[in-house]
Amino acid sequence: MKLISFSVSDQKIRPGALAGDSVVDLTAAGFADALSAIAAGFHSIGNSSALPQHKLSEVRLHAPLMNPPRVFAIGLNYRDHAAEAKMQLPKFPVVFFKLPTAIVGPGEPIVLPKNSSEPDYEAELAFVIGKGGYRIPAAAWREHVYGYTIVNDVSARDVQMSTSQWSLAKSFPTFCPMGPAIVTADEIPDGHQLSISLSIDGETLQNSNTRELVFSIPELIEYISSITPLLPGDIVSTGTPSGVGMGRNPKRWLRPGETVTVTVEGIGSLANPVVAE
Repeated sequence: MKLISFSVSDQKIRPGALAGDSVVDLTAAGFADALSAIAAGFHSIGNSSALPQHKLSEVRLHAPLMNPPRVFAIGLNYRDHAAEAKMQLPKFPVVFFKLPTAIVGPGEPIVLPKNSSEPDYEAELAFVIGKGGYRIPAAAWREHVYGYTIVNDVSARDVQMSTSQWSLAKSFPTFCPMGPAIVTADEIPDGHQLSISLSIDGETLQNSNTRELVFSIPELIEYISSITPLLPGDIVSTGTPSGVGMGRNPKRWLRPGETVTVTVEGIGSLANPVVAE
């Protein structure tokens, strides 16, 4: 199932499921939002004929999960990206947060803040926790992954490099594009074999595969949950491959008027225009 959040003419954001060219409204199934569907482990619409439906062309898609408890992000988690950043491979996962106030959906603009001159892009596969838990063993990881989505870990590099703490530099408003859907784990047999790429106005700047992750999804679940209990709806964005603007020569920052598209195999594409504040 592809879980989404959408709105129609009344502007109310609802949980839904994609079914071809239609959107099934899950409020009629008793879910107030996508988070409640995730917490309930809802992953199949079955016979959807009894539920209200809308044409996909007539709805607006939002970030599939607007109110996650937390967005964990992982730094330096592709071997080639660590090399371009001229940093050693970490011995433990590098974990920081993106604040949920940074989340936007497909088609929504990335707003470049006035107080940064080095805005960067990062294509990432993210997974969403379904069943929470504390000190989860790596071998049990499949019991806890609800599904997968795409995140663009937009980063203000000058702010990021001014301190050892990265979270604020990655949490400006609109710096967490997400979507277009959360694809439930039953539709993606292995999140470690997915092609991932990013392009700007048709030019491919990142192109890799999640097999290149330094720390796998089971390892990330085990490590994070050994310190803090994971909660239903927590998002873990697994890191970015090489090709980011900071690693290029000359450096390549986001510019107003561009459109950034992240594509992950099995999930789809997430496209966002770029505008100045």
